[in-house]
Amino acid sequence: MTDLTGKHAFITGGGTGIGLAIARSLADAGARVTIAGRRPEALDHDGLHPAVMDVTDEDSVAGAIDAAVAARGPVAICVANAGIAEGRSLHRTDTAFWRRMMATNLDGAFLTIRESLRSMHGLDWGRVIAVSSIAGLRGLKGAPAYTASKHGMIGLVRALSEDYIGTGLTFNALCPGYVRTAIVDRNVVSIRDRAGVDEDAAMRLMTDANRHRRLIEPPEVAAAALWLCGSQSGSINGQTIEISGGQT
Repeated sequence: MTDLTGKHAFITGGGTGIGLAIARSLADAGARVTIAGRRPEALDHDGLHPAVMDVTDEDSVAGAIDAAVAARGPVAICVANAGIAEGRSLHRTDTAFWRRMMATNLDGAFLTIRESLRSMHGLDWGRVIAVSSIAGLRGLKGAPAYTASKHGMIGLVRALSEDYIGTGLTFNALCPGYVRTAIVDRNVVSIRDRAGVDEDAAMRLMTDANRHRRLIEPPEVAAAALWLCGSQSGSINGQTIEISGGQT
């Protein structure tokens, strides 16, 4: 079993959904886990350390990570998970919508990873995991801004894997399909309204997009993150790991 005793993990969007599942998995393996998010009420979980933080605000990210490092030591595991998912066709995508998507998904990952890496210098072991999306590997119809932001996360991870190769730090991206989270619940309503279908049909559009025709459960994504933190994972670097029930 993976033993992460004494290692500090910092997870954005860690209060709900995929982030919370990863946080619990790493904590069960012995890690000291900081979960970051904008809403204090979402961060109240036994055994996990809350950090109120806005990934779109550089000072907020730097301050929260500095405080977490002071309390629990250097970040050895950074999980850039915070994100938003919303579809909008290009002709309806104004600059404000584009910037909001990039600020949260891509800029948020950049700031989180950069500030975490400051504390990783000198460590001979570290894991950086970006939670991208299957949309980061192929185009998602009706969501060009979201798709671009998730592609960008993968590019960031791949570049950093080259920069730090041979140091003991690895950089990888998880690319799940549709996962059973609150985001999917919101997307059901959005698809219903945009496509003019009922909610059952909207849900089928998402489940059918996963190759095995069901929603992915958050612990399935967490299991992949835990594997990347395992003792034999040091040669997994710069990779995109699809969690979508089959080949895309």
